[in-house]
Amino acid sequence: MKNTAWIALLFSLVFVFTLGCNKNTVDLENASTFENIQTEILNTSCAVSGCHLNESDGTFAQHGLILSQGKAYENLVNAISKNQTAKEENLKRVLPFDAENSLLYQKMLFETTHKSNKNFGSIMPLGKDMLFTGQIEYIRRWIEAGAPKEGNIVDISLLADKTSVLKKFEPLAAPTAEQGFQMKLEPFEIYPYFEREVFIRKPLNNSQNVFVNKFQLKMHPGSHHFILYGFRNNLNLPQLNEIRDLRNKDQSFNLTTLQQIGNHVFYFGGSESNFTFNFPEGTAVELPANMTFDVNSHYFNKGAKSYNGEVYINLYTVPKEKVKKTLKVLDLGNTTFVLPPNKTTTVSKDFKFDKNVKVVTLFSHTHKLGEKFEVLIKGGARNGEVIYTSTNWEHPAKIDFANPIALKAGESLTSRITYNNYTDQTIRFGFTSEDEMGIIFGYYYED
Repeated sequence: MKNTAWIALLFSLVFVFTLGCNKNTVDLENASTFENIQTEILNTSCAVSGCHLNESDGTFAQHGLILSQGKAYENLVNAISKNQTAKEENLKRVLPFDAENSLLYQKMLFETTHKSNKNFGSIMPLGKDMLFTGQIEYIRRWIEAGAPKEGNIVDISLLADKTSVLKKFEPLAAPTAEQGFQMKLEPFEIYPYFEREVFIRKPLNNSQNVFVNKFQLKMHPGSHHFILYGFRNNLNLPQLNEIRDLRNKDQSFNLTTLQQIGNHVFYFGGSESNFTFNFPEGTAVELPANMTFDVNSHYFNKGAKSYNGEVYINLYTVPKEKVKKTLKVLDLGNTTFVLPPNKTTTVSKDFKFDKNVKVVTLFSHTHKLGEKFEVLIKGGARNGEVIYTSTNWEHPAKIDFANPIALKAGESLTSRITYNNYTDQTIRFGFTSEDEMGIIFGYYYED
């Protein structure tokens, strides 16, 4: 009797399990296409803690996008993104019947598209496995069919397609010696559940001054940014070709590396995984002979498996005689602010020029408490005019001025930054993610 009872129980469990499996299959077949996007993609890759789950996520202030059940559809379809470049390009988060002009679709792509020269920020999901080819195609077809909330309109077999969207990471082809230089970070491990940021001082190997009028960047997905830094002071520089981590494996900060950040000057970089940037016609950034850069890469891994980061950047040069205006790097930082706890504070600082200048590009840098970064003109006919605004601290807006901003000697750029210090601690300037910054970056030339 006991054996018979156990056999009957086992049969019942198998029967129930089989029904459950069949039920899942039936749900996919009978649910709407958007419901399948929600359950099979958004819930597992996007609407997770720390990303797009709710307003408590640390990144919510940047993107303002919740993708959890019951909220995702209204937050996506015909919704305007906080991404500044998407606004400029007239992209909606999801624009029905037009996947190419839907930010959701663009944020899942790695390979070059017609939008690839625009910086829409990091590929999503950041720090997790990229979506499969079938999942991306499922979403694309849903958008092209009008992005309806109801109706099963896309072939569900696409969801079973586990083909990697990135079959193999192909290195960026290096320019010839006549065209320019390539710098790279060979594959390095990104540990599970770890935020790895590394620095390596490398030589450009230029025996004479060179002029850079274009750069091209390509990096393995999962990266938050890649930057080539110069140095304010060339004394006590880090050793060449030695990898330095910002964080130890226990997530504590490496204090030596942290201190070295204070000597950095931004030169080139970005957060897009595959893009090209051209400086205005007739301009170029001059690099001195025997230049060395602190090569910086920042990767996230929110999964249980290690993967490799890998980055390439090409710097394209032009002969000096073709350069009409030599660009210099703007690096204007406020280091004296104090942010009281549990309070929103706006901080301003003026940066006066002692020569006539023209500003061709502006972008900004704060940490997570920075809610709004504005740059204004102080002095002259345009006194008080706001010429730059960014509300995304992690992917700040970068503005290239077709008509450069002309400032006369004695006039200033003013940084006006609104910080929301929601912590219980007084926050000041510093280099850790728990401190704050407020820096105007960009390029200009003396007029």
